[in-house]
Amino acid sequence: MKHWICLAGLSAASPAAAQDFDAAAAFGAREYVEQASLSPDGTKLAYVVPLKGQGSGVFVVPLDGSAAPKAIAASDGKPERVSGCRWASNTRLLCTVYGVVRLPEGLIVSTRLTTMDHDGSNMKVLSHTRGTGEQLGYATFGGSVIDWNPGTDGQVMMIRQYVPETTTGTRLAQKQEGLGVDLVDARTLQSRTVELASRDAAEFFTDGKGNVRMMGRVQARDGYTTGVRTYSYRRKGSKAWEALSTVGPDRAGFDPYGIDPALDVAYGLRRVDGRLAAYTRALDGSGAEKLVYAHPQMDVTGFARIGRNGRIIGATYSTDIPSVEYFDPAVSKLVKSLAKALPKLPLIRVVDSSEDENRLLIWAGSDIDPGRYYLFDRTAKTLNEVALARPQLEKAKLAEMRHITYRAADGTMVPAYLTLPTQGSTKGIRAIVLPHGGPGARDDWGFDWLSQYFASQGFAVLQPNFRGSTGYGDAWFQKNGFQSWKTAIGDVNDAGRWLVSEGIADPAKLAIFGWSYGGYAALQSAATEPGLFKRVVAVAPVTDLDRFKSDSAIYSSHREVERFVGSGPHIEQGSPARHAAAIKAPVLIFHGDMDRNVAVGHAQLMHDKLKAAGAKSELVIFPGLDHYLEDSEARTQMLQKSAAFLKAP
Repeated sequence: MKHWICLAGLSAASPAAAQDFDAAAAFGAREYVEQASLSPDGTKLAYVVPLKGQGSGVFVVPLDGSAAPKAIAASDGKPERVSGCRWASNTRLLCTVYGVVRLPEGLIVSTRLTTMDHDGSNMKVLSHTRGTGEQLGYATFGGSVIDWNPGTDGQVMMIRQYVPETTTGTRLAQKQEGLGVDLVDARTLQSRTVELASRDAAEFFTDGKGNVRMMGRVQARDGYTTGVRTYSYRRKGSKAWEALSTVGPDRAGFDPYGIDPALDVAYGLRRVDGRLAAYTRALDGSGAEKLVYAHPQMDVTGFARIGRNGRIIGATYSTDIPSVEYFDPAVSKLVKSLAKALPKLPLIRVVDSSEDENRLLIWAGSDIDPGRYYLFDRTAKTLNEVALARPQLEKAKLAEMRHITYRAADGTMVPAYLTLPTQGSTKGIRAIVLPHGGPGARDDWGFDWLSQYFASQGFAVLQPNFRGSTGYGDAWFQKNGFQSWKTAIGDVNDAGRWLVSEGIADPAKLAIFGWSYGGYAALQSAATEPGLFKRVVAVAPVTDLDRFKSDSAIYSSHREVERFVGSGPHIEQGSPARHAAAIKAPVLIFHGDMDRNVAVGHAQLMHDKLKAAGAKSELVIFPGLDHYLEDSEARTQMLQKSAAFLKAP
């Protein structure tokens, strides 16, 4: 096993000498390999790397080492960004380009599919089919590929958005509306309609062999989606749609994820006894369901896949570490052998594979290893390292993340992850509670750039999976972290008290840092228990629940957001901006002004309320950045400023 390819920029991104190591820049940098894909024959690798700002570059390299990586395309991030590229054939790539743009109605995410040769030539836009009329609306969805191998090399089956057009005195104006499916040649752009567009269509599934077998439709009322989806399927060789399932916001019905054509079944999740479990449902007309995996304590979160068409091979879940229950014995054996070959990298996933699945692109990492990519050849039985996810940290000493539980005020044991500094004392030190975003999310064991940075600065970091986190079943999720904010925030506060009771945190130097819902939790914690946290950092926080609901009015999901946030006394009680006068700790807030998830007005409102109440507050707005601040320089600035703020007397 050897490091046999030096990808573009790897040497330039190598860590500086120890005395010159800039921790904020190293930890704040975007991952060097943001996405990667193997060509169908397994001989070439395409990968996306970060450029200045939010920019992205696309590189291609032959895996036999015969040539250096070649840059074939780039975007400047203003607003176009490349989210990923995959191979339509051995010589043709498809890349998804997206950006957050401001329309008169508000911020929207716009996507486009582009296709090019492996050297970057012959670039074309794949997204739209238009007639001769003027479009009667915005085509913001550029399409997505649902079948990479529909039968002819270089062709893909893709979902496209159709926007009707005005007539212009001819019959060539486009009249379809909604999502449809086309078979498209990535070289010539010639296309054939496979499924006519439908206004309520939301999902299509193929069997990986060019046959559309399932479709999902959204239910809408007054232009807003209700959160209910209905699914239909086709039997083999039939064009007739038959009812499959209905899935509501509670996910009680069979929620399909993919198809196994050999077994003629759909894989999906169904809620049983308060937890999500993995099932198959027959597509032969019998409707027979079979439980394939259920964990006694945890939700099944999804499915592991392999191959160009995402063949489902296992069910994913997380206890204290992300895990997979494999259905495929051969893949299970393969992963076990890889685990033996990489004993220090227990987190292993198959990123991509050649058409025949003999060559696999593997990612492996741990809590103290940000991850590295390997090429595994099943025939030659070789495993070669090809790239580092974060080369800047290759020589850095990282801190171990330990799974712990602490007791909440009502006696409930709350799971969490504790990261202690690698050097110096681990008792009576500065400490941070770091609640996750979401709130429909959870933290997992593995490398975390935020906790690792703060550990490098001498902080202990505790990341609680408070009640309201996902993955632990309905009873743990409760009504969600907004409607059940008292329980969720209580667990967050109890995390701080645990750090003090264990002697880890100096109570005079206990702080809280949160992003998105975590930012909301940080501010709400400071409002409900003013003396607990001595300093507060909130990134892109929700600060007023009514405002959060009204912000979504321009989007089709508005009714779903209203249902999720709810109505009642918790709106006033659970909005930190309405209780700014109760916050005694200094507050530092960061926000991007192109944030579609949480409008920047939330940060401005909170800052204004704090200043009006005489509290110490500083607001940093990043122009042109969205919710995730995907800009290495901005993240570096945020880390540097946060560390200085949290260390201030």
